[in-house]
Amino acid sequence: MISSPRSRFGRVGFWRSGSVITPEVARAAEQLGYSAIWIGGSPSGDLAIVETVLDATESITVATGVVNIWKDAAAEVAASFHRLERTHPGRFMLGVGIGHREALGDAYQRPFDALVAYLDELDAHGVPAGRRLISALGPRTLALAAERAAGTHPYLTTPAHTRFARDLVGPDTVIAPEQRLVPGTDVDSARATARRFLSRYMGLRNYRRTLERHGFTAADLDGGVTDAAVDALAPHGTPSQLVAAVRGHLDAGADHVCVQFLPAAADPIDALTALARELGLDSGSAGSTA
Repeated sequence: MISSPRSRFGRVGFWRSGSVITPEVARAAEQLGYSAIWIGGSPSGDLAIVETVLDATESITVATGVVNIWKDAAAEVAASFHRLERTHPGRFMLGVGIGHREALGDAYQRPFDALVAYLDELDAHGVPAGRRLISALGPRTLALAAERAAGTHPYLTTPAHTRFARDLVGPDTVIAPEQRLVPGTDVDSARATARRFLSRYMGLRNYRRTLERHGFTAADLDGGVTDAAVDALAPHGTPSQLVAAVRGHLDAGADHVCVQFLPAAADPIDALTALARELGLDSGSAGSTA
């Protein structure tokens, strides 16, 4: 069993919504040398989709990115964690997060306190701190991730935020950001794809606040997102250009970067293959970005 949270993840993983991930794609990612599969889209507390991916693969780490604390009770999630630990020991990492006020309305009350209480309940049900991560963006949740989890899994961030997070949490906390990538060199098509994806997030306060604190202005993000902001948030290009976006996070202090290819529902295997080749993952160097 792998002992270190950092070594569980390797350097480059693959992020995919639980609504579109398949066993075939999961197996392909593992065979290509990616070191972790992240299942997004607020997977349900029974962790059935996680179990499907674990069953379909052999040794790759599988993580949630993330379970929504308002949607699934900690006791249910803890029971699911222990079920997976019995059948696939050491392979699952539980990512949790507080979701969005806009989706929850009045139910979204004192989110930081709710997150702390959720972690307390996970503790009470025997989920080790070293086997969980928190989707953290601001200083308070980043500090909580350093104190109560193996680390943090930020979503929709850039290397500027990764650098900020590393400075705040210190050297020992895992930072594993998600990075959006649009394969292809047709600039207009790639920007249109990225802009459609990004538009759904521009009205969510937590993401807007984070982006505006780390390099973007309201004018960059309003009215459809400027071309420069689109290119920074969802880079497009050749495999070597996409690798540069991954390296940007690693150079800023990330331990691990999980890539999400856009369009999000498109078959990702060609893009996974091309990026793995450029990273050297398919030649057995999954921990490297040479």
